[in-house]
Amino acid sequence: MKTSEYLCGNRYPGRLIAAGVTPSGSLVYAYSIMGRSQNSRNRVFRQSGNELFTEPYDKSKVQDPSLIIYPAILMAGSRVIVANGDQSLDIRKALLASDSVASALEKRTYEPDEPNFTPRISMVVGIDDFEFSILRRREDGSCERSTWNLPRKAGVLYMIHTYDGDGSPLPSFSGEPRVLEAENSYAPVLWESLDRENRISLYVREGSGEKLYNAREEENAH
Repeated sequence: MKTSEYLCGNRYPGRLIAAGVTPSGSLVYAYSIMGRSQNSRNRVFRQSGNELFTEPYDKSKVQDPSLIIYPAILMAGSRVIVANGDQSLDIRKALLASDSVASALEKRTYEPDEPNFTPRISMVVGIDDFEFSILRRREDGSCERSTWNLPRKAGVLYMIHTYDGDGSPLPSFSGEPRVLEAENSYAPVLWESLDRENRISLYVREGSGEKLYNAREEENAH
């Protein structure tokens, strides 16, 4: 299944991580954010070298930065960390100390944004595989901790996101990372597959190239 087919009809996948290998053999990974509230929508992506950070678009309108401002992509040597929160810092510290992703997250849990209890999703690009993880709330309030080591294969893309769709409360992502068809020139494919009303920012790295989209800046450019 292609990305456009998978995301069709899902107005609100929330924050999304994708990684794979294109049919031409290039490594590709992506991170995107969506938003419904004014606080969530007041964001853009900013780069610093090979790393990526969320920042407020208008600093005067920031209400609560705790869950919306964080390092989204960090480097740990040759490995790439992608995460939907500041657990990225814990993962980098662990990897640089030759420790595991699981140990880095053992004291972390899902986000305290009741009633949604948004899952924390993370991914590490290794030499031969991708390590995805999710921390999500069980019905009894405990934290489910799941990890998957998925092989790098040409033409295969893996995707995980925070929500299975729109709603109140928002339904958490269920099951395992989705296995999709990897596509060349992936950035425009993913951006156009995201709901126009809710998409905020997207970063895609494909081989040695990269593409960055910020909806707020696009809106003000017209």
